[in-house]
Amino acid sequence: MAVLPIRISGDPVLHAPALAVASFDDDLRTLVADMFETMQAAPGVGLAAPQIGVPLRLFVYGWTDEEGLEHSGTAINPVLWLSPMAVGEADEDEESEGCLSFPGERFPLRRAEHAILRAVDLEGTPFEVHASGWLSRIFQHEFDHLDGVLYVDRLDHPHDKAAAKILRKSGWGVPGQSWLPGIDHLED
Repeated sequence: MAVLPIRISGDPVLHAPALAVASFDDDLRTLVADMFETMQAAPGVGLAAPQIGVPLRLFVYGWTDEEGLEHSGTAINPVLWLSPMAVGEADEDEESEGCLSFPGERFPLRRAEHAILRAVDLEGTPFEVHASGWLSRIFQHEFDHLDGVLYVDRLDHPHDKAAAKILRKSGWGVPGQSWLPGIDHLED
């Protein structure tokens, strides 16, 4: 297993739809193991394949809820159904999220409270997860990556302007930029 570099906003792989996974082989198993190691080293609660430069429709997630229940898995070729979103502005305390591909920053973003994730696992076995709250948010965030959308692309004013300013000041927004968890401490 290996910790892999995480691409930063501006890299083309982050801004294009990913391709369906077709081969369920040892290379895929190695990729998923590396993704889990990278996500944990970052640290993060989810990581999509495009974030490490692989344009495939898969993501991993690992999060422990308030009751101590661990939610962890691999979603390959996922489909996501969402409940209607509440109207109004996102709450900065309760609805802020960050992204390993826009490291070190957090912005409020309204997401659907409930989601149903349907995908297959590493063996190609279909599964379904009904999620609410933070797990629903994780699924929506990672699923967006598979469609070439970063959470900062969804921000409302004035947060969209603040994110654009950070992008410029950090020198991001161009191809080829990445950071390595455990070496570069961009999420500290």
